[in-house]
Amino acid sequence: MKQQIIPAIRLTVALMVLCVIIYPLLLSGFARCTPEKGKGEKVADRNGKSYYAHIGQRFDSVIYFNSRPSAVAYNAAGSGGSNKGPDNPDYLKEVQQRVTDFKQKNPGAIIPADIVTASGSGLDPDISVAAANAQVPRIAAVRKLSQQAVQELVHRHTSRPLLGPQKINVLKLNIDLDQLTH
Repeated sequence: MKQQIIPAIRLTVALMVLCVIIYPLLLSGFARCTPEKGKGEKVADRNGKSYYAHIGQRFDSVIYFNSRPSAVAYNAAGSGGSNKGPDNPDYLKEVQQRVTDFKQKNPGAIIPADIVTASGSGLDPDISVAAANAQVPRIAAVRKLSQQAVQELVHRHTSRPLLGPQKINVLKLNIDLDQLTH
């Protein structure tokens, strides 16, 4: 028994040092090499209020591009999904209500899935290019802008990651939209 306990204790201590001390320090060191020094990117609106760019914000007014829905009401302290499956009646009713609301605000638009379904974290700051394009006519009309001007703004905010689909940060897009119209 003694032959098994001592190696188990050594392994436990080694893994604790690796996982609790070395790994977090290594990640912290990498984070300090980023442009934001590991503190997160902040952006300010025209009133000087600052927001973290990589945490989803609520935008549901008709004058803004709408955000992806959040199962946690955009609360960064409580990140998480709804944990309801795709055939759950409550979930289906919730998504159907989002579809109805989106259709009402954006008549005739094709509805991308990401604009009516929440992400796994509930804090996704991005929407798809299709979700932004579906909202361009509404934004142009309510802000009395040409669709081309709004479309150009969407194009400027489209990020093209090395892997994965193109995406648009809704917060940055809406901040620039406010500056375009004021």
